Amino acid sequence: MATNNNVIERERLVIKFAGDSGDGMQLTGTQFTDTSALLGNDLATFPDFPSEIRAPQGTIAGVSGYQVHIGHANIYTSGDKADVLVALNPAALAYNLKHCKPGATIIVDRDAFTEKAFKKAKIDSNPLEDGTLEHYNVIAPPVTTQCREVLRDSGVDSKTIDKTRNQFIAGILFYLFNRDPQLGIDFLAKKFAKKPKLVELNTLILKAGYTYAENVEAIHSTYLINPNIEKKGKFRNITGNQATAWGLMAASEKSGLNFFLGSYPITPATDILMELAKHKELGVKTFQAEDEIAGINSAIGASYAGLMAATSTSGPGLSLKSEAVGLAFITELPLVIVNVMRGGPSTGLPTKTEQTDLMQALWGRNGEAPIPIIAASSPADCFNYAFMAEKIAIEHMTPVILLTDSYLGNGSGLWKIPNMEDLPTITPRFAKANEPYEPYARDPETLARTWAKPGTPGAEHRVGGLEKSDVHGAVSHDPINHEKMTALRKEKVMRIANSYPAQEVFGKEEADLLVVSWGSSKGAAYSAFKNLEEEGKSVAFTNFNFIFPLPKETPDIFKRYKEIVVCELNDGQFVKYLRGEYPEFNYLQVNKMQAQPFMVSELTEKFNEILEAK
Repeated sequence: MATNNNVIERERLVIKFAGDSGDGMQLTGTQFTDTSALLGNDLATFPDFPSEIRAPQGTIAGVSGYQVHIGHANIYTSGDKADVLVALNPAALAYNLKHCKPGATIIVDRDAFTEKAFKKAKIDSNPLEDGTLEHYNVIAPPVTTQCREVLRDSGVDSKTIDKTRNQFIAGILFYLFNRDPQLGIDFLAKKFAKKPKLVELNTLILKAGYTYAENVEAIHSTYLINPNIEKKGKFRNITGNQATAWGLMAASEKSGLNFFLGSYPITPATDILMELAKHKELGVKTFQAEDEIAGINSAIGASYAGLMAATSTSGPGLSLKSEAVGLAFITELPLVIVNVMRGGPSTGLPTKTEQTDLMQALWGRNGEAPIPIIAASSPADCFNYAFMAEKIAIEHMTPVILLTDSYLGNGSGLWKIPNMEDLPTITPRFAKANEPYEPYARDPETLARTWAKPGTPGAEHRVGGLEKSDVHGAVSHDPINHEKMTALRKEKVMRIANSYPAQEVFGKEEADLLVVSWGSSKGAAYSAFKNLEEEGKSVAFTNFNFIFPLPKETPDIFKRYKEIVVCELNDGQFVKYLRGEYPEFNYLQVNKMQAQPFMVSELTEKFNEILEAK
C-alpha cells in the first residue's frame, strides 16, 4: 500500500472510467467497485455505454463509461462531476472533460494520443500539449508501451496484450487510493477462473501499474476513504437487475410457490432473465420465449397453473405485452411485469436511462384496466419492491407493474443482505378440493377472488378474456353486470393502498417548498434537498414508490407546503398524473430528457431559484 506520499482523507470521491467499448472500462470499474465494497465504503455506480455491439472506435459516439461514487459518508447517487477521470483515448477525454471538477486527477494512456486518434475524435490539437489540461493533475504513462514491454516474452499477440491496458490503470488506482493490489488480483482470479493465462497476464500488468504509480512524480498525494460505519451488518455490492431477480426468488420462498419467469431478452432487462436462470435448484423455472407476447402469455399460463409468475421487459416490450396485461387483469391472476425503462420512443436509446414509461404503465391498455404500479428507487431496493410486487399480486389477485430503469438495473449499490425470517409473509388463497367454489366470489376485505389450480376437484371454472358474470364466472354480455365487474376490479386495486406503509416525509412538516420525486430520481432529489436543508432553507422532501394507487396521505401531505416541485427524467408524466388526481394543488416541475440521471448540483440550483423567486 502507498506509504511515501501525503495521504488525504476524503468523505467521498467520484471516479469515472472511459474508453472504447473494448477497453475494459466496465470491468475495471466493477473491479474498483467490488474492492470498495470489501473495504466497507458506501457506493453507487452508473455504467453508461453505447447500444452498438461494436461502436465506432475512437469516436465520441463510441465512448463507454463507468462512474462510481464511493464514500465514508452515505452515498445516494453515482455522483456529479469526477474527482478522477480515466480516459484511455482522446475521444474519452474530450467527451468527459466537462464532467470533471477543477483540479481533478486525469489518467490517460499517452500512447493513444496520436494524430489519427485526434482525427477520429474531431480534436484539432493534442490536449496533453496545448494547455487544455493545465488546471488538472495529469498522469500520462505510455500504457500501451509499458504493457507490451512487460509481456514481451509472454507468447501472446499484441492485440491480446493491449487488452490488458485497463489493468495497468487499475494498478495506478490501487496505489492512488491506498489499496492492497492483492484485492484486484483476487478479483481477476475469480473473474477469469477458467482462463488462468488471462489471470497471469493481467496480474503482471496490474503489478506493473502499481509499481509505476509508486515511482512517478506526478502523484504527489494519495487518497483514503474510510469505511462507512453507519451501515452495520452484512452487505454486498449488487446491481438493480440482480436485486430484482433475488427479490422475486425471496417472494417465491416466502409464499411456498415455485417461481416461473417467461421473458424475451431486451436491453436493459435481460440480466434479470440471466440471473434467474442460474437458480434452478431454488425451484426457479425460466423460459426464453421467441417474442415479448409469448413471454407474458407463458407467464399467465404459469400463474393459471398455480405458480408465482413474472415477465421482464423494457418499454418497447411493454407495448407488445399490453393486450396480455389486460388478459391477466380481467382473469384476475397474479403476475408481476418488470419494466426496466430506457430512453424512447420506439427502439429509442436502448442502453440509456429515462423514466419514460409511466403513462404507458398507467393507461396503456384497452378498456378499464387499472393496474397497481410500484417504482424502485435504488439498485438495492429493487429487491424490496420486487418482493412487494409479488406480495401484492398474490394476495390481491392482480397483475402488478414494477418500474425500474437502466440507471438502477445496470447500476449498483450496497445492499444489506436480509434474514428471510424478517421478510413479510406472503399468503396465497387457493381453492380447496371438494369445497364450495365460485370463481369470482371475493374476500370481503380485499375483494380478491380465490385462486384455483387446474385439476382441483370441485373448482372447475372458465377463464379467458371475455367478461364474466359476478360471482359465478360464466361468460356475460349483460351491461349491468359489466359495469358492476368493472367497478369491483377497480375497487379491488384501490384497496391495495390500505396495505401501504405511511408515506415518508423528510424535513419540515410545513415549509415553503416540498420536493417530490418518484423512482430512481430519489437519490439526486434527496441529496439536493439535504444541501438546502443544511443551509437552513425552508424545504421538505418526499419520494413516491407506490404510484398507483397513490398513498392515501398524499393530499394531506401536499396541503402543508406552499410550493410543490416534481422532479422526473421525462417530460412531466408523474406531474400530469398528480394534476389529474389532485388538481387543487399548484405543481412546479423539473424535467430532464438527456438519457442521463439528474445531477445533484443542477437540482440544488433549480430549488434555490424557486425559493428565491418567492
